[in-house]
Amino acid sequence: MNRIIYISTARRRPTEAEIQDILEVSRRNNRRDGLSGLLIAAGQRFLQVLEGEQDLLEQAYDRIKSDSRHFALVQLEWAEVQTRSFPEWQMGYVEAAEAVGETLAGLITALTECVADETLRAHLRGFADLYSRAA
Repeated sequence: MNRIIYISTARRRPTEAEIQDILEVSRRNNRRDGLSGLLIAAGQRFLQVLEGEQDLLEQAYDRIKSDSRHFALVQLEWAEVQTRSFPEWQMGYVEAAEAVGETLAGLITALTECVADETLRAHLRGFADLYSRAA
């Protein structure tokens, strides 16, 4: 089992309909390929975690890299893991705008309380902290 974490920047801020389309296609593909994960959107910035078998994960990441809607993909981690952190999510989703009344960092902290992997929690919380300072 492997996990990849990457960040990217959208060429323009996606609409709600575009986000829903991305999620629908991602969930369908991930269900087919046995992948799970989480997508966090903060304006034009995205952080994604994908988990699954290495060859299927590589194929998914190749599709993601070739998507012209975003650029500046930075791979934060590619690691072998013992267990999935998001086994129930073909593609969980968090948008910074959902953090009304609380910070994105607070929302991410609440969502990741059950995640045992400290490195993964640090990546997710770091992204939220960085976006919160930039916003």
